[in-house]
Amino acid sequence: MDTIKLTTVGSSTGAVFPKELLAKLKVEKGDKLYVIETPEGLLLTPYDPSIEDQLEIGRDFMREYRDTFKVLAK
Repeated sequence: MDTIKLTTVGSSTGAVFPKELLAKLKVEKGDKLYVIETPEGLLLTPYDPSIEDQLEIGRDFMREYRDTFKVLAK
């Protein structure tokens, strides 16, 4: 299990992530992490949840017009 240490950064609180955890998350200094509340607890992810919503809308559109895209691809 990985742990994250909280520390004081000026008048705020910051978190210190071990190198191994940053590698697992595929993030580095300056990247954003998103906190999503789930029924199981909090999820920390580098993926913007609003982008996922947009991708799902695009997938639905492509499924609906699958035949049109096949014709256009020829």
